[in-house]
Amino acid sequence: MKVIRGLKDIPEDLKGGVITIGNFDGVHLAHQAIFRRVLEVAKETGSRAIVMTFEPHPQQVLHPERKPFYLITTLDEKLALLEGLGIDAVVLIEFDLEFSRTTAGVFARDILCGAFQPTLILIGHDYTFGSGKEGKPDYLKSEGRACGFNVEVMGAVEMEGGIVSSTRVRNAILDGDVALASRMLGRPYSLRGHVVTGDRRGTEIGFPTANIVPEKILVPGRGVYAALVEMEASRYKAAVNIGFNPTFTDEKRTTVEAHILDYNGHLYGQKLLLSFIERIRDEKKFDGPGPLIEQIKRDVDITREILEKKEVEKLRR
Repeated sequence: MKVIRGLKDIPEDLKGGVITIGNFDGVHLAHQAIFRRVLEVAKETGSRAIVMTFEPHPQQVLHPERKPFYLITTLDEKLALLEGLGIDAVVLIEFDLEFSRTTAGVFARDILCGAFQPTLILIGHDYTFGSGKEGKPDYLKSEGRACGFNVEVMGAVEMEGGIVSSTRVRNAILDGDVALASRMLGRPYSLRGHVVTGDRRGTEIGFPTANIVPEKILVPGRGVYAALVEMEASRYKAAVNIGFNPTFTDEKRTTVEAHILDYNGHLYGQKLLLSFIERIRDEKKFDGPGPLIEQIKRDVDITREILEKKEVEKLRR
């Protein structure tokens, strides 16, 4: 997959292709439906499947006061997912205040038509473009008729009583409903992070944990989760606690700690990938180490049960 940064010197083999435009944070099922259609038409017409996206996310530039701003996917994750889907090229446009002042007409005529000369542009049902969001689907269609490209608008994808959207995925993750987030993403929500030295309380009570500093700030809500951990090309089951460790401290600092099942080794400094499968319970304060140990034993048993069931279901598909 080609990654083109900026709009200068667009390769000739990308002209006349099929383009979709958007932020595509999360690359969730609604995005994937668009990409499948782009790939389908590109194959039918013998052209290239192209995704145009923006870095950083426009909302981070236009509304810097909105903090924290939760991204579902990092740029590297997004590019890897797009490549895995079979996209031929991604055009990364640097989004800054100057670019935000680009009018809908300039974007349609000079950028889309002038630089790419596409045969077809596919957009989502809620897509707008240009300063002030003045560019709507009907406007793009009129520009397409003048320039020579067609426009296709993809409808919304609905699931479990709502539209699949990046906002809904983010909210599900923040609420701890990682199972719903996974269904909307078409894969488990994942976090990468390095293992750092913790307080070693887990080791002291017989359940050593890897204290992980996530690369993303979008962390599932407080609680205990059944998860998968990948490291050095190996995968393990894990019970992951996210929260404040209220049994031992009153400090309100969120930590991500993974008790990795059937693993005995040193993890400090390693980078792990956590994939969240299902939430087990709320985080709670226990009356000392004894009750906590008994609960962790139950958490481990439930984690095994959940993940083994998932493995069986996967084999049956």
